[in-house]
Amino acid sequence: SAVALLVLTAALASGVALALLPRAPVSRFCTAPNNQTGFLCDDRVTCVPASWVCDRVSNCRNGEDEQEQLCGDLPHSLPGHLVFHCSNPRSWVYADQRCNGMNDCGDCSDETGSLAACPPCGREWWSCSPVHYEFCSCIPRRLCRDGIQHCLGWSDEFIC
Repeated sequence: SAVALLVLTAALASGVALALLPRAPVSRFCTAPNNQTGFLCDDRVTCVPASWVCDRVSNCRNGEDEQEQLCGDLPHSLPGHLVFHCSNPRSWVYADQRCNGMNDCGDCSDETGSLAACPPCGREWWSCSPVHYEFCSCIPRRLCRDGIQHCLGWSDEFIC
């Protein structure tokens, strides 16, 4: 009986000691729909696109995508995989805004810069030097032959 009590006490002490050890940080990286970089919710199933984190709308069941420790000092408080730093050191965008065809950084560094490493224009895009600052090196094909110049050489109206 004394041995059993000693074994039970040792097992209980080991359990308490293990519970007090710091847990390894949980990886929050996931791939959201459309192969976008995402934030993994506590349920370990829901993957929220990066740009939905800290947008004042809870997308995770427990609201962990809007918690103060995550959103308190943007972008410094965000996990690195959620952030893309523009060529202007004071500018950043969410990682899922990189290579989306839009000039989110304001200087096209999220679309054409060497740090962005974007693939060439996809099937739904036309490659040119856009006139409108909204785009960088590709325009949506829906803008081709619409009677409005979007590319410097008018290729969107005559070739596209």
